Amino acid sequence: MPVTLPFSKQVLHIDAARVADGIGAWIKATLHDDIKRKGVVVALSGGIDSSVVGSLCVRALGKEHVFGLLMPEQDSSRETHDLSRLIATSLGVEFLHEDITPILDAFGCYRRRDEALRSVIPQYRSDWKHKIVLPSVTASDIYRVYSVVVQAPDGEEMKRRLPPEAYLQIVASTNFKQRTRKTLEYYHADRLNYVVTGTPNLLEYDQGFFVKLGDGAADIKPIAHLYKSQVYQLAVYLGVPAEIQRRPPTTDTYSLPQSQEEFYFSLPYDQMDLCLYARNHDVPAEVVGAALGLSAAQIERVFRDIDSKRRVARYLHHGAQTLPPAASQLSQ
Repeated sequence: MPVTLPFSKQVLHIDAARVADGIGAWIKATLHDDIKRKGVVVALSGGIDSSVVGSLCVRALGKEHVFGLLMPEQDSSRETHDLSRLIATSLGVEFLHEDITPILDAFGCYRRRDEALRSVIPQYRSDWKHKIVLPSVTASDIYRVYSVVVQAPDGEEMKRRLPPEAYLQIVASTNFKQRTRKTLEYYHADRLNYVVTGTPNLLEYDQGFFVKLGDGAADIKPIAHLYKSQVYQLAVYLGVPAEIQRRPPTTDTYSLPQSQEEFYFSLPYDQMDLCLYARNHDVPAEVVGAALGLSAAQIERVFRDIDSKRRVARYLHHGAQTLPPAASQLSQ
C-alpha cells in the first residue's frame, strides 16, 4: 500500500538490537553451514559502513575470527589513517596496514588520471589537489554533467566542465584503487580460509555507488538491505566510536575533501534515504517534499535520478553472461 501522511524519517526507525541479532545469526549460519569458512576479512576505512560491518562480524564470530585491513594510498585523508586504526583497535581484531600507493603507481593509476586532468586543465601538475563534482539534482531540470575542481599549492582553485572522455578516464583510473584493495582482501581471505565482506548499504547498493569487481565484490554483504540512516542507528547500538559516527560520508578517493553528496547523490544521505524509501513505497512527491522542505517538482527530479541510476547499476550488478547449454547445438 502507498504510504501517505504522516511521512518522516521515523519510517526508517529500526529495533537496532533485533536487527543486529538477526544479521549476526545470518553471518554465523552463512559461514558455518553454507560457505564453510572460518572467519571474515573486513576492509576498515574509518567510515560508518565498514565500522558497523566489522562490529557485526566481531559480535557474531568473535574478534579472533575477524581480520582487518587498512589500505590507504597517497590521496587518502589523514582522517582515514586515524579512524581506520581507531576502529581496528577498538574492536580488538588482528589487522594489517597495507599502503597501496606503490601498487597503484605501478598500474599507472595516478599517471593515467593526471593525463585526463591535464587534457581539461593543461597547467595541472601532480602536486595539485583535485576532485570531481556534480550539480545539485534539485536545482533544475538541466542535464547534469561532472566538473573537475583543482587546487594549486598556493590555494588557487579552478573548475572546468569534464568532457565524457576525460571523465571516463578519470573514473577508470581511480577504479584501480577499489580493485586493488579487493585483490588484497581476497589474498588474505585465501591465506586464512576466510570470506571477504562487502560494506555497501542499501542506498549505495541500489544506486550503483560501487566499483564492479572492486568494492562491489564480496562473499557476504551484511548491510546491503539497510538504508544508511539505519546503519547509523546500528552504529550507536554497537558502540562504534563517536569520532566515526560524526564523520560525514566521504568518497576518500580524490585528494580534495569530497562528500558523497557532491560526488554522486546530490542530497544528504538522510534525505536520499527517505527519497529512495518513498520511491520504493509509492509515496507521492508532494508528501515527500513536505517532509523534506522541498517542492514536489524537486522530489520528482530526485525520483527520476533514482530511476536513472538504477538503470546504470544494472550493469554493475550483472555477473558474467553466458549462453545456456542448449546453445551449443547451434554450432553442430
